[in-house]
Amino acid sequence: MIKLSFLFLFISIFNSCSTSTPDSKLEGTPLPATPTSPIVTLTDAEAMDQVQKDVVKYFWEYAETNSKLARERYHEGDPSFESNIITTGGSGFGLMTLIVGIERGFIPRGEAVLRLTTALTFLENADRFHGAWSHWIDGNTGKVIPFGTKDNGGDIVETAFLCQGILAVREYFKNGNSAEKALALKADNLWKGVEWDWYTKGENALYWHWSPNYGWDMNFKIQGYDECLLAYVLGAASPTHPIPAAAYHDAWARKGNITNSGSQYGIPVILNYNGASGNVGPLFWSQYSYLGLDPRGLKDAYADYWKLTQNHSKIINQYCIANPKKWNGYSDKCWGLTASYTRNNDGSTGYTAHQPLNDTGVITPTAALSAFPFTPVESMKFLHYLYDENKSTLVGIAGPYDAFSPHYNWVTKRYLAIDQGTIAPMIENHRTGLIWKLFMQAPEVKQGLVKLGFSSTQHGF
Repeated sequence: MIKLSFLFLFISIFNSCSTSTPDSKLEGTPLPATPTSPIVTLTDAEAMDQVQKDVVKYFWEYAETNSKLARERYHEGDPSFESNIITTGGSGFGLMTLIVGIERGFIPRGEAVLRLTTALTFLENADRFHGAWSHWIDGNTGKVIPFGTKDNGGDIVETAFLCQGILAVREYFKNGNSAEKALALKADNLWKGVEWDWYTKGENALYWHWSPNYGWDMNFKIQGYDECLLAYVLGAASPTHPIPAAAYHDAWARKGNITNSGSQYGIPVILNYNGASGNVGPLFWSQYSYLGLDPRGLKDAYADYWKLTQNHSKIINQYCIANPKKWNGYSDKCWGLTASYTRNNDGSTGYTAHQPLNDTGVITPTAALSAFPFTPVESMKFLHYLYDENKSTLVGIAGPYDAFSPHYNWVTKRYLAIDQGTIAPMIENHRTGLIWKLFMQAPEVKQGLVKLGFSSTQHGF
């Protein structure tokens, strides 16, 4: 969820973090152990099963102990590092990941319901700012952990990603047993409590942050195109605090100026990616909003969203194959640029939004793996590259490590919730469409999309 100037604030916070001592093992039924190297080459189905099972561990075995929500990050070998910091958006991705884990039989349904009930109860009691949660929350207390000096209040984009997961939970459990129906009711109440209209400042726009101390000082108007589309969709969909359609058209779509007629590698770009000068941005821009929002057959006045998301993935794939910076290791099976840990010039670890205009020689596994619905052949090549050829070095206790560089012979044995959290849901969307079905069947979502001028041949509106 890191964009443009806001990214630099995140990088400075990220690089200033310190380590601490290990904590005790987290409870939860452990998932089956993953062998360090396969005895035989995995079939496509086996490979997808394995990576989905692996990344579920991040949100099951390595969740924050009190809230059961997603830790911001996890460093292999140092489990207590920032162990109390919950990431709001990453927790939303984690809710969807656990649904995949239940559906695939990786985790017990009854135990998952108890875990999710604890998580949503925590969210009921955590700090909220006109209904929105903060970017970071203290898992011990439910209090805001400032993401920056003035970023100590509501974050409507992180809240949108959390609500995407909350709505998926509601839809998945709403017709279940009494405990599941109670969980679905909790989810419904949490979603309805967000005051999306407050975050317009009374204008035809959404603003990212509001602080009880600094008000609107950050003044970050959300304009397209990047990862934030979902905030406008859910804002329009809200049955309690809706935003006007004009906010979407005036601010997000920039009064029609969001469109782009250019192409890269012969593939249309379709929309103007913020700061990309006619190119495309990091791949998370075509993933975070689309874990639940189904782009198949989805259109409005500005784009065909299946072509948009598919073309974005294809352009990044073709860029890595063309490899204009001549990094060692880039190929048709080793590709993928998005925001993640990175290797700095001095060899230290940092964070950046990898993309064609910011290519540091670092590959981020979530980029290609979370693009599975859009580039299934190309993503499968990368999956086998990870699990058949490089599992002992590139895959750890909770799935593929966050980032690596063949050029520098470098890998970071670390995880980020926002990266691990998109893998299982997007692979499941490729396999069965499960999370897309759950989110799109929510009646408010359809109403919100229609209000903004969308149509969907896939979902009949």
